[in-house]
Amino acid sequence: MSDKKPATVAVRAGICTDTQFNAVVPPIYLTSTYSFPQMGEVPQYDYSRSGNPTRNMLAEALSELEGGAGGIVTNCGTSAINLLVSALLGPDDLIVAPHDCYGGTYRLFDSRARKGDFNVTFVDQGDPEALSAALARNPKLVWVETPSNPLLRVIDVAALCEKVKKVGALVAVDNTFLSPILQQPIALGADFVVHSTTKYINGHSDVVGGVLIAKEAEQAEELAWWANCIGATGAAFDAYLTLRGLRTLAPRMKTHEENSARILAYLQTQPLVGQIYHPSLTEHPGHEIALKQQHGFGSMLSFELDGSEQQLAEFVKTLKFFSLAESLGGTESLIAHPASMTHRAMSDEAQAEAGIKPSLLRLSVGLEDPDDLIADLDQAFTKAAEVKG
Repeated sequence: MSDKKPATVAVRAGICTDTQFNAVVPPIYLTSTYSFPQMGEVPQYDYSRSGNPTRNMLAEALSELEGGAGGIVTNCGTSAINLLVSALLGPDDLIVAPHDCYGGTYRLFDSRARKGDFNVTFVDQGDPEALSAALARNPKLVWVETPSNPLLRVIDVAALCEKVKKVGALVAVDNTFLSPILQQPIALGADFVVHSTTKYINGHSDVVGGVLIAKEAEQAEELAWWANCIGATGAAFDAYLTLRGLRTLAPRMKTHEENSARILAYLQTQPLVGQIYHPSLTEHPGHEIALKQQHGFGSMLSFELDGSEQQLAEFVKTLKFFSLAESLGGTESLIAHPASMTHRAMSDEAQAEAGIKPSLLRLSVGLEDPDDLIADLDQAFTKAAEVKG
């Protein structure tokens, strides 16, 4: 682990490293290729798919934040997941994945398993019996998503890793919802951490990217080889923008959380709001685990609208400061309907098993003034209440 605080790591990444002109902010290297000193002498960088100074700077910063030995910056979050399974798994290997994971992850694992690339079983990892039965099948990899998308379920990473290690499997954790500011899975026993850097790490909804971080240097080197081999690496300009976004990650996460807490308190007073999903609530099954392994509860929350389909549609349509869109973690507030948006790749049966109802809405709380956000929600609830179910 770094001897610096996370906020310092994020801000100082690459600062004052330019030795040519002493620029405080590091330059961006847009070149696709690099010259060789002479024939037979391979330089540190030869082609930007395999290595780029700007991209490597971002990878090093994120690896330090997560306490890893090395990281690979990819062209999107799904690409980071695909890189890991491509490098690790063969046709006879098994992944144990959560039944309520992000829809894109579910689609990737399910589709590749159907092709025979590997095997996958989706289980409720919060159910000790279901998890034990899955681990008895000797998996190669256990995929963890905590808090989960979109139901904010929390898994005890340390306890799970202890069980998984007994069967000789590896653990990968999707840490996108919290960022390394609020959770570091490697310190809890995980072997790999994945982020969609599109989300909080970049934080401005203008870059698509991902990162895969390994606990061990040997693993990181193998993953870097595979990333070059299959062309999964990210672009230099995207890495430059993400590095710029990273510098404000800590203060952004603080404000995101403060705004989310205000909205959570407001939602608890609304008659049209049914069940709320957020680990800060004491009645949340993962509340105590979150207190133990997280440095905050994050700003993602979901709730079920206790009304008709028409009322739900009116509520979403009337909002002014919550844009109806996929993704999350940007400065702007977003609202999503998981069943028809982020998780539409899952069958109705898989959604029902995961607990994703048609009435579920997911909020990514942004950095607007919380009074404005609450006023917007209030007028939308008022309009929805006027609709005849």
